[in-house]
Amino acid sequence: MRPRVAVFTDKIDWHVETFARALRRLGAQPVVVRLSDCKIDTTRPFGLAIPGFRAAPPDAGVVRAIGDGSLEAITMRLGVLHALGALGVPMVNDARAIERCTDKSMASFLLVRAGLRTPPTFVAQNQAQARAIARRECPHGPLVLKPLFGAQGWGLQLVRNEAELPSLQEVRGVYYLQRFVEPRGCSDAARFEDMRVLVSAGEVVGAMRRRSEQWITNVRQGARPIAVAPSRFEADAALRAAKALGANCAGVDLIADADGAPLVLEVNSMAGWSGLQRVTGFSIAERLAADVLDMIKS
Repeated sequence: MRPRVAVFTDKIDWHVETFARALRRLGAQPVVVRLSDCKIDTTRPFGLAIPGFRAAPPDAGVVRAIGDGSLEAITMRLGVLHALGALGVPMVNDARAIERCTDKSMASFLLVRAGLRTPPTFVAQNQAQARAIARRECPHGPLVLKPLFGAQGWGLQLVRNEAELPSLQEVRGVYYLQRFVEPRGCSDAARFEDMRVLVSAGEVVGAMRRRSEQWITNVRQGARPIAVAPSRFEADAALRAAKALGANCAGVDLIADADGAPLVLEVNSMAGWSGLQRVTGFSIAERLAADVLDMIKS
C-alpha cells in the first residue's frame, strides 16, 4: 500500500506542487492539507480532524507553511503538529523544531549554547532597553533589526544609532537586534554575499552563495544564486546548527566573518529551495521526498 504523506501548507505554490510530484514519482500518495482546516476532535479515531485522513493519521507529515493568524490560531495549528508527533507520525519538521527556528531569539540562544558562532545578538521587550543596546553597540558598527517571526528578508532594518529604532508598536513588542557583519568583498560587482546550505536527514543536500548589491541577500529580494560546494567548516556549521534546533530538514544561512570563518545567521525550518534549484543539477524535491519516505521505513 502506498504511504500517504500529508503536505501541510497555507497555499498551493511551486514548492508544494514540486514536492507532491516528487512523492508520486517515488510511489507515495501526497495529500495537500491547509493547517487552518485541521482541528483537534477527540471523537475521531485518532483524536484529530485532518482533511483526507479519516480512519488513520498520515504515514508522515511535511510542513511547508503554518499560515497567518492570531496567536491563538497559530498555537492551535502547532498543537495539531504536536499531536501528530505524539501519535508517532514522522514529521518534517516537528512542532518543536518549527517553534525553535521560527522564534529567532530562541534560535540564537540555542545556537550559542551548542557552541556555534553567531553574530552578537540582543533581544529587548521595551524601547528603553533597545535604545540602551543601540547606544552601547552602534559605536562598534550597525545592528540589524529583524522581525522576531519573519522570513525571506522582509522587514529587516539597518540601525546605526538609537534614533533609528522604530516604536515598540512597529516591532510588535520585541526588538531583535543582531550585529551587522560587514562584507568581505566578492569576486564580481556584487558587494554583499552570504551562503544558504540546505540540510536534510543529517547531510548537506546543496548550497549556494547569494550575491547582491544590497545588504539584504535573499533571492526573493533580488540576490543572485551561485552554485558552491561548502567547505568542511561551512558544512559542519550547517549540520550542527540544524541539529541544535532539532530540524531534520533546514535551510541554514551562514556569513563569513572578517577571517572568513562561518557565522550562523539563521536556521529556517520551512526553507524554500527554488533559488538553489536554479543552480543544482538534480531534483532537490526528489531528494527531500526520498528522505521523508526513509523516515517511514525506519
